[in-house]
Amino acid sequence: MSEITYIDAIHAALSEAMAEDPSVFLYGQDIGKFGGAFKATKGLQEKYPERVLDAPISEDAMAGMAIGAAIEGARPVLEMQFADFSSVAFNQIINQAATHFYRTGVPVPMTVRLPSGGTPGSGPFHSQSMESLYAHYPGLVVVTPATVADAYSMLLDSIKMDDPVMYCEHKFLYRWLKSKDFQGDRLPIGKARVTRAGKHATVVTYSAMVHEAVRAAEMLHAEGGWEIEVVDLRSVKPMDTDTIIASVARTGRLLALGEAFPWGGVTAEVVARVSAEAFHLLDAPPVRFNARDTPIPFHPNLWAAHRPTPESIAQELRKLLNY
Repeated sequence: MSEITYIDAIHAALSEAMAEDPSVFLYGQDIGKFGGAFKATKGLQEKYPERVLDAPISEDAMAGMAIGAAIEGARPVLEMQFADFSSVAFNQIINQAATHFYRTGVPVPMTVRLPSGGTPGSGPFHSQSMESLYAHYPGLVVVTPATVADAYSMLLDSIKMDDPVMYCEHKFLYRWLKSKDFQGDRLPIGKARVTRAGKHATVVTYSAMVHEAVRAAEMLHAEGGWEIEVVDLRSVKPMDTDTIIASVARTGRLLALGEAFPWGGVTAEVVARVSAEAFHLLDAPPVRFNARDTPIPFHPNLWAAHRPTPESIAQELRKLLNY
C-alpha cells in the first residue's frame, strides 16, 4: 500500500463526508477548479459541482454565509487559506457561531479548516497558530490533529458534530508526514493520546510539536537513558485533563510545549490545571515552552530560532530533569 500524507487524509475525509451526507458542502477561496491553496480539495468540484463553492476574498462574508447555512440545516466546511486570515472573521465566529445555540437552541454544525503553524519563509502573516484564541470562547470546539490517522478521523468527526469546530491542520505536516494507514486507533474528540511512554518527565503538546517532542525524547534517551513521556492533546478544547494528570503522576515532571505565542496560550492552561489539581504529584516546578513572543520571522534561520526545535526542547527538558 502506498504511503498516505497528512493532506491526503484531509482530502479523503472531505470526500467521504460529502459522499455520506448530501448536506455537507465546501466553501473557500479557490477551492473549486484550482483545488485550494494546498490542494486539499483537488478534484472534488468535479465530483460535487454544486457543493464545492469558491468564495470571495472576504473571510467575514465567508463565515457569515457558512453560519447561515448551518443554522438552516447544512453542514458547511469552510476553508481559510491560512489560519491567520480567520481573524477577519473573528466577529462572526466568536459572537455568532459560538453563541447561537446558547441563545436560540439552534445548533451551528460548521467546521472551519485552519491551515496553521509555520513553514520556512512564510513570515508573520502565514505562520500563526490561532488555537488559543478560539479555545478561549465557550461554544467552540478546537481540534489539533498531529497524525495522518487523526487528520482523517478528527475531520470526519468534526463535520458530524453539531457544534462549530475549529479544525487546526498544520501546514508543515501536509506532505512531510506520511503513513501507510490512515485508519489508526480512532479516539474521540476530547481524548488525548500517550504517543511515547516514559517515567522521568512528561511533555504535553499537540499538532506538529508532537513530532518535535518525540525527537527530543529520543535524543535524551540516547544521551542518558532518560525516558520522556509525550502526551498528544489532539484537541485543546475540550482538553483531556485526566490523561495529563495521570502522566504527571507517573513522571513527576511537566513540560507544556506549543508552537504558538506564549502569553495566555494552551501551554499556560495545561500548567494551570496541573498546578491546581495535581500540585502534590510534582517533583519540580512545571515548565512551559513556546515560540518566542515576537512576530514570526521570514528568514528560515530566524524562523528555526523562533520556534521550539528538538534541540531546544531537549535543553528545556535537561533543566527540568536536573532540578
